[in-house]
Amino acid sequence: MLLPLACTALFFPGFFRLCAWGLRRALPRWPLNDCLTFSSRLTSSIQAVLASVSGLLVMWTCDNVITCRHWLAQEYIWVLIPYMTYDLGAMYICYWYRNRGEDKKHTFTIFKNFLKHDRLMLTHHIFILTVLVPIAQVLRGERGDFFVGCIFAAEFSTPFVSLGRILILLKKQHTFLYKVNGILTLGTFLCFRILIFPFMYWSYSQKKGLRLLQTPFHIPIYCNVINSLLIMPQLYWFALLCKKAIQMFDTSQIKKAS
Repeated sequence: MLLPLACTALFFPGFFRLCAWGLRRALPRWPLNDCLTFSSRLTSSIQAVLASVSGLLVMWTCDNVITCRHWLAQEYIWVLIPYMTYDLGAMYICYWYRNRGEDKKHTFTIFKNFLKHDRLMLTHHIFILTVLVPIAQVLRGERGDFFVGCIFAAEFSTPFVSLGRILILLKKQHTFLYKVNGILTLGTFLCFRILIFPFMYWSYSQKKGLRLLQTPFHIPIYCNVINSLLIMPQLYWFALLCKKAIQMFDTSQIKKAS
């Protein structure tokens, strides 16, 4: 417990700072905010790869979705806690450098605007730290490692989301790679952030011999509430991704017509 907690508490902010420092040295003409954004996206991608691989391993090896145990379902939580804490700080640092005035002070107005601008993502992170972590580590007992793995696997789409942002920083948003990555972002987000929830219900129904629509009525109500709270922001973000994809498609059509 203490080893992964301590190591990752040092690794994530340390890598973020080292990456930003390296970019400033390698690309001195880049704005500091772009270096910080690039670094935060790269750090998020590393965590997402670790989480999704851990989740897929748990899902793959758990033959019984209710009682099967896997050490990663317990241990990776101690990686997730420092990452979520770090990411809250990194989000504010990036926002401050993007919106600071000429006086370059940490004003209360900037902090208040940050809370308003990123309130959904902040709520998502705080919900994971204050609700999901206690449930995953204590309240669920020795059951449900498979479903914890499913939640970890939801991070599978994050590297593609981050790559899209990085390509925009590099002024590559009109390239073929950007369009392919956009398609992969939509596909992985749909599968791992939205369809993963009905998949969990289906997996439980198969084990219990229930119909899919009967499953919500045979599990604790708090499971349904938590799943609803988790999927709602995913649906909102997916709608935003679809909107961006449509805009990208319309732009390409205009270029073809011209």
